[in-house]
Amino acid sequence: MHVLGKLERWLLAVAPWLLVISLLLRTWVLVTGFGNDSMDLRVYWSLAPHVLTGDLYEVVSPFSPADFPLPFTYPPFGALVFLPMTWLFWGAAQWSFRVLSVLCLYWLVRTALRLVAGEGWTSDARRWRLRALLWTAVLLWMMPVFHTFEFGQINLVLAAVVLAALVARDDRVAGAGIGLASGVKLVPAISGLYFLATRRWAAAVWSAAAFAVTAGLGFLVDFDQAERYWFVLFGDAGRVGPIATAHNQSLRGALSRSLGHDVATSWPWVVAAALAVVIALFALRAAVRSGDALMGVLTVQFLGLLLSPISWDHHWVWVAPLLIWLAYERIARWARVVLLSVWCPVMFLDVIAFQLDRQPTIWTAGRPGWLSALGWAYPAFAVLTLVVVAVALPARRAVREEAGLSSASCRRS
Repeated sequence: MHVLGKLERWLLAVAPWLLVISLLLRTWVLVTGFGNDSMDLRVYWSLAPHVLTGDLYEVVSPFSPADFPLPFTYPPFGALVFLPMTWLFWGAAQWSFRVLSVLCLYWLVRTALRLVAGEGWTSDARRWRLRALLWTAVLLWMMPVFHTFEFGQINLVLAAVVLAALVARDDRVAGAGIGLASGVKLVPAISGLYFLATRRWAAAVWSAAAFAVTAGLGFLVDFDQAERYWFVLFGDAGRVGPIATAHNQSLRGALSRSLGHDVATSWPWVVAAALAVVIALFALRAAVRSGDALMGVLTVQFLGLLLSPISWDHHWVWVAPLLIWLAYERIARWARVVLLSVWCPVMFLDVIAFQLDRQPTIWTAGRPGWLSALGWAYPAFAVLTLVVVAVALPARRAVREEAGLSSASCRRS
């Protein structure tokens, strides 16, 4: 530990420079490789104006790959949010969004560190701020984060908004933040479960109201277009992309690769989803009872990623605050070792690209057995994380309570 302490002091001393170097290297990788296309951002940029012409869900991006037509898959409110970006020429829009994503990564890291530091954030603020710079430099190399930049995805922006909203003290701010984020992209709606678990009823009501407003705005702009999305296209996962491609790291994607066909909501998925829900609820209860806000948020987000029909690998940016939690939270050594040992290799080695290079096409469902097993990495480790949390946090709470009783006895004697 003495050696690790000296290493951290040295790294913190040069943390700002390490962040600059990391940003420059990642930028060089982007502009010299495939990631300079930002193909998903081009979908938002090129198709968002169609929300005003009534054909948002009839057109596809002119920049789509030959074998993968890319339509607009978010609610109409999502197109309205992206509309101001389309007023910029492509290069300005692309780089503005990249800068915004870096700032959101830093915000995500800083908020996670503040939650695990507790009162220590105030008493040793400079050290924790340097840690935020250092962690941002490191997490730029985490695969879901890099793929977010590579494709021009909105994951870091949404994650920053969701985390900020869920830990906000004002119920109106918290609920409105989640409702608006869910109006852009439906996945954040799972966050309402955290409000229910923590008995923040007003925040839950505000989130539902804000979401209703976003849906209402879509109908106000173009009723027929909104009606088509919510009553025809909603739930059509195949329109979003190939279910069984290695990019899809949801339970449905992993099961489909293993069984050789899209399992949809058949009994294998129902069984897997039910188990995930039960395990996640135990983990969430443990987090709430121990007062661990960050793990409570992460538990809910992991459950959403597991249950969603499609959870692209870049959606798993939520592993970034998990790694911070594992590094600083006082949990059992075995729990820390187990989770860091499984998550770090798949987060910092591109196992998704490894699988993509070995699948015939992104539309082919079946995989050889070993490749199907590798395709379970994200969802399997997410379930393992929830199991560890459900076991480790109650044990930590029991130890703290026992220590508190012992201290009280000593004071009385």
